[in-house]
Amino acid sequence: MTPRRRQRAERKGGTIQPAFGQRPRPYDPVAVLSTDQVAAIHGAGLEILARIGMRVLDGHARGLFRGSGAEVAGDIVRLDPGLVEERLATVPARFPLHARNPAHDVTVGADLCVYASVGGPAYVMDNDRGRRDGSLAEMCDYLRLVQVLNVIHQEGGGPFEPMDLPANTRHLDIYRAQIGLLDKTWQGQTLGRARTMDGIEMAAIALGTTPEGLAERPALLGVINTNSPLQLDIPMAEGLIAMAEHGQALAITPFTLAGAMAPVTLAGALAQQHAEALAGIVLTQIVRPGAPVLYGGFTSNVDMRSGAPAFGTPEYAKAAQASGQLARLVGVPFRSSNVTAANEVDAQAAYESQMALWGALMGGAHLLEHGAGWLHGGLTASFEKLILDAELLMMMDAYFEPIDTGPEALALDAIREAGPGGHFFGTGHTMARYETAFHAPLLSNWDSYPTWRDRGGIDARARANAVWKALLADYEEPSLDPSVAEALDDYVARRKAEGGAPMN
Repeated sequence: MTPRRRQRAERKGGTIQPAFGQRPRPYDPVAVLSTDQVAAIHGAGLEILARIGMRVLDGHARGLFRGSGAEVAGDIVRLDPGLVEERLATVPARFPLHARNPAHDVTVGADLCVYASVGGPAYVMDNDRGRRDGSLAEMCDYLRLVQVLNVIHQEGGGPFEPMDLPANTRHLDIYRAQIGLLDKTWQGQTLGRARTMDGIEMAAIALGTTPEGLAERPALLGVINTNSPLQLDIPMAEGLIAMAEHGQALAITPFTLAGAMAPVTLAGALAQQHAEALAGIVLTQIVRPGAPVLYGGFTSNVDMRSGAPAFGTPEYAKAAQASGQLARLVGVPFRSSNVTAANEVDAQAAYESQMALWGALMGGAHLLEHGAGWLHGGLTASFEKLILDAELLMMMDAYFEPIDTGPEALALDAIREAGPGGHFFGTGHTMARYETAFHAPLLSNWDSYPTWRDRGGIDARARANAVWKALLADYEEPSLDPSVAEALDDYVARRKAEGGAPMN
């Protein structure tokens, strides 16, 4: 994957964006735990798996565990540390994901991170109509914005539910829209085998191959959430097995909220997260050694006064960075998220998301899930929050640009030209660099207060509304081979006639 270069092009809608590409992280990840502390949490996670075990509700999954040497008693599966270590050895440290447009291929691993848009909320929201059930038309508009925002590398699994469609076939229309409106990588739905296989089949059609051939050219990523504490349900197990069988990437992500579904201490919550993540990762490698997989960290805390989930907290940031250390210890790429509990696109939404981004990206994340658009603790996808988060991601990418200390950057000639008491606006050094010298904002306004006031005093939320509308107005649909489009449409029609996917 070619890293993003410090090169800007005027985009449609009047916005200026860096070219598409992943920015290498030049800094070592933040370590909030000592080596001994990481080892203690790892040891506790292994003890949980060996002595307490995971409840695995799917019989096929239990059979796979049993066949690999795990102890199975009823629906409880216990894993010996040696078995865990053996299966971790086959996890790839780095892998590609292929897009319909090869220029939008991404790499998972090393010092690169994939920024994915929000996926899975129940509602949609914008300034004009407030929060509401989403429709297919609105979901397609959201996908169009994901396509034109260069800083977003991957679509995150359907930005919100199109509630005007039948639940048992809705995923087919989502997949068709993802493939047609985007030429970036996208995430499938892993709730049960039928939905998962529909995504795999359609991704294979889009890339001109078969589901079996897709294993040599991984394109899809799916998220598997354990039912914390210590349970893997049937739909998630079925989705995991189907994805791993076909060599597609999975992010195994426990939902460990300290004080609710996990111990109230961060160390205890992380130990439980570690056990649950390792159990899922091991299962992927039992199904297909070498299957691409990520260690998902989603430990946060609850408001102990109400029990409501809290996100973007100091605890969330520390847990993300500790999770990165645990993932690196076991040699598995790391997934984290950009999250907030805010109910509006306001200061809370910004500072909690910035805290979450700092924890995730400086924790060494290789996949940033819900990187742009998440609101209301994950219940809502917001059009304005999509733009706010794109700005935050662009700022983080600019932060990852290494400081140049070469002779030209040290600018001694420019300092000599300006001289004591002079200025640098007109020096040759400035004139040659002013267009690309600094981060150019997508959303921020840098006018002085009198100028800002005279121009209408428009705040960030209102500006975000104008930005997404301008981007949407100038969207151009990426071309799709007519024969591929016909094959996709035929597949969707056939599966709808068959009844789609059962409701789990």
